[in-house]
Amino acid sequence: MEYAIKKNHKNKIDGLTLLQQLEKASIKTAFFDPQYRGILDKLGYGNEGEKRGRARSSLPQMNEDQIIHFIEHINRVLVPSGHLFLWVDKFHLCQGVLDWFLNTDLHLVDLITWDKEKIGMGYRTRRRSEYLVIFQKLPIRAKNVWKTHTIPDVWREKVIKTHPHSKPISLQKELIKATSEEGDIILDPASGGYSVLEACRQTKRTFIGGDIIYGED
Repeated sequence: MEYAIKKNHKNKIDGLTLLQQLEKASIKTAFFDPQYRGILDKLGYGNEGEKRGRARSSLPQMNEDQIIHFIEHINRVLVPSGHLFLWVDKFHLCQGVLDWFLNTDLHLVDLITWDKEKIGMGYRTRRRSEYLVIFQKLPIRAKNVWKTHTIPDVWREKVIKTHPHSKPISLQKELIKATSEEGDIILDPASGGYSVLEACRQTKRTFIGGDIIYGED
């Protein structure tokens, strides 16, 4: 039985199930924040989930095959020259994520560093940043597709944490305005704290997305 996906709603649904119901080439802009361990497994904090990071460590994790399936479906539903904004940590940034895109028409075109203005965990350097890798579906174009030219590649924004993976609403608003028009559909298949939904509300875009834990029936 198919779930009736609602627009501008916190759908309680598995992201792959949501993506499978979307029409080909129907999405202008997509955000994807995979729930993976990344640098946290690399650092191996022994007391994570006990003294710190309890909410984050309790979230269901995506393995690499699941992430690749998400990306392949996002590739299918994006319009030509549409954009995908992929959140990664510094471990994946250094290790590389391009193998996830081998069977797609998506190509890396830019990178934004998000300075959280808040110090996190770390045995050596303390984590303060996350990274937004920008991909565009073929054909690669900037003129008349990327409309804003004032977004810096280092973005400083402190967020009020409402979810273990809260993201910067103002940055996402600027990226939505840069890559879409009012009324266009913006996708977030692993919505978490629904910052993209709020960004869509503030920019008069149509949101489609959901989460298996934080959604609503």
